[in-house]
Amino acid sequence: MELKEQPLAPPLARKLGEVPHVSGLLRRLACSVGAGEHIADWLFKAAVQRGASHYRREFHPALPPDSPAISDEEIGIALCLGEHPYELDHIRAAAQLLSSPRVDANRLCRLAVQERCEPVLLHIACVSGRFATELHPWAWVRRHLRSRPVPRTDALPHWSRLVSHTGVSAHGGPHRTDWLCRDE
Repeated sequence: MELKEQPLAPPLARKLGEVPHVSGLLRRLACSVGAGEHIADWLFKAAVQRGASHYRREFHPALPPDSPAISDEEIGIALCLGEHPYELDHIRAAAQLLSSPRVDANRLCRLAVQERCEPVLLHIACVSGRFATELHPWAWVRRHLRSRPVPRTDALPHWSRLVSHTGVSAHGGPHRTDWLCRDE
């Protein structure tokens, strides 16, 4: 597979002041779909195809097709892993993909702990609490996922990058800020 080479950004974990966790989930997913070292691109593509449409774009045709055997929770958590190069669109796409009543919140939290991405998931959940207080699974995540502090959180997406803003709306109505939910 020949994909365009890009300079590697430091991993997300380093931006948070942590040592990157080597994810067994990521290795399993890369092998099962055949994406190899392009697994981050495949995860992003799968999230967009499954409903994170705000981030729709053209993807390299050599990336493998989506695999229904891989759950939305696995894709969302894998996009939030600290070992990936720092790419905020991946976290933002994960937030939109996981903003769905079809997501198993308990499984999502279990995977977050297993893969050491609780700070990322809690960040998304806390931001969603400002705009969609009872939205599933984020309300459940806020109540049940234990915090694992990290030295820095300023590297995570600003709240304004997880919502949709309208300026002046049709017929002169007020502006709105809506949480980006998955298209289903």
